[in-house]
Amino acid sequence: MTFSGPPADPAAQNRLGLFLTTAAPRPVGHAPCTGAIPGPPAARSRTGAIPGPPAARSRTGPLLVCAAGGLALLIALLGPGVAARGTGELQMPGAGLTAALRTVLFTALALHLGELLAPQLIRPVRGRPRTPVRSWAVLASLAGAAAAAGQILRLAVAGGLDLTETYGTREGGLLLVVANGLVLAAICAATKRPDLALIPLAVVIGAEALRAHPEAYSPAVGAALTVVHLTAASLWCGGLLYVLRTMWHWRGSPVAARTLLGRYARLAAWLYAALAATGTVSTLRRLPLDVVFTSAYGRTLLAKLVLMAVVSALALAARRRMLQDHDPSVAHRLARHEQVVLGLVVVVSAILSVVPDPHRISPGG
Repeated sequence: MTFSGPPADPAAQNRLGLFLTTAAPRPVGHAPCTGAIPGPPAARSRTGAIPGPPAARSRTGPLLVCAAGGLALLIALLGPGVAARGTGELQMPGAGLTAALRTVLFTALALHLGELLAPQLIRPVRGRPRTPVRSWAVLASLAGAAAAAGQILRLAVAGGLDLTETYGTREGGLLLVVANGLVLAAICAATKRPDLALIPLAVVIGAEALRAHPEAYSPAVGAALTVVHLTAASLWCGGLLYVLRTMWHWRGSPVAARTLLGRYARLAAWLYAALAATGTVSTLRRLPLDVVFTSAYGRTLLAKLVLMAVVSALALAARRRMLQDHDPSVAHRLARHEQVVLGLVVVVSAILSVVPDPHRISPGG
């Protein structure tokens, strides 16, 4: 065989070895050993990768969520007392705890309704990535059911009643309906037909609207307004959160992300109109003008109006940047700020539901 023996010329052997060393392909996926320096992180980030260690990002996100949740609950616990300071109004026992539980309940309702709404906005987006967003509906509804059960226990302790007697009261019975409805919604979310959760969630909203209006003056009108208001607010808050989470998964596809945010913005305009209309009518019928600054309800409502003004400014700024810039990163950042302020609106709304009726201190009430 002509290739069985060594080359006759040692110099040729050396040249052959040098050729094999320089021409042999390197294994795929390994860094070169010749001292070449890989491209900078900024260059790689333009392809869709997010600079920074993944482990640090995975730890920072849950920590920020836990910190924000703890701060929201603290505000809810202290809010009723701060709002009623100097008004002379008598607070119901455990108002701060009830506000915290109601914050959890409103958040759970928003998260679940948002997950039912957002996929309807996502499906028509062309060229969208197939990256799934993890569902929070089951955990959210179970947390909301636990919050409703906690309100039943608080009601029983405050009234010196056992659970059976508490279920027989108007508020206790409606809270039981809310708790059971959220459990059914969680079961629906865990099945192959999560859209069936709309039925128990609608029952939850109706029961909550009736529970929030025990007053003698036109409670049916107040309940109807609350149904529209609570539904629109839940779809706005929960839908925006789901859209933002989806845009994070689509950060490598800016065109699809921008299209999704635009679709949500068009729907949010209608939700905002419904919120403004029902909120205005509810305020006019429930808050006497002479106690706007001297009642806990009036002060809490003013705080909510200020927050809604901030939300409106952020939403308009995000829409303007989305129309002017094809890169959705700036609009996404503004929408994240909008989501944070909306979280505060949820907390203030929970406080608003436990402060005393302002008609009790109004001279005309």
